[in-house]
Amino acid sequence: MSTIPSLSSLPSNPKVISPTTLAHVVLQTPQLEKMRHFYTTFLGGHVVHSAPFLVFITYDEEHHRIALLSQPHITAKAPSTAGLHHIAFTFPNLSALLTAYMQRKKHGIEPAWCVNHGPTSSIYYKDPDGNSIETQVDNFERVEDATEYMKGPAFEKNPIGVAFVPEEWIERLRNGESEEALMQRDDKDLERTLLEGDVIV
Repeated sequence: MSTIPSLSSLPSNPKVISPTTLAHVVLQTPQLEKMRHFYTTFLGGHVVHSAPFLVFITYDEEHHRIALLSQPHITAKAPSTAGLHHIAFTFPNLSALLTAYMQRKKHGIEPAWCVNHGPTSSIYYKDPDGNSIETQVDNFERVEDATEYMKGPAFEKNPIGVAFVPEEWIERLRNGESEEALMQRDDKDLERTLLEGDVIV
């Protein structure tokens, strides 16, 4: 028997059931083939289905994570308009994040901004249409600890983050420094923070 409530049985302001996961993102583009090549390379993914006007891409167990819809006559993305700011993808650890950074660099894909936000260490990119993409690693083992950090004075003072140079972090890891030490945000470096954080990609 169905447990779906009737409208009349619900309270006036019910808590809506949350989804289990964010399934996919659909991007419309005037350059379908260029975007297909970029996202399959960027995500280490593959095309599940392709049509002259539509491409479905995945990189994990989901049937598609990115869909690309060809719209040849649309105009370029305008940064001054409202809408989606960026898409974020999480990696299991800092070494995986930095390995993907090096692999993308080998493909000629350079980052737009590298920043330790506090809760995450993140590397941002732009796709061929100018959409921003964040690749990140969680700086805390427990979500509860990240949430507490975001409620604290350091994050209130600087919710943007402190810039870092991936090659410097890679060298420090090779020299034996721990991932945990690198991912701990240096909140004393405010000059570097404000210089890099004035414009968010």
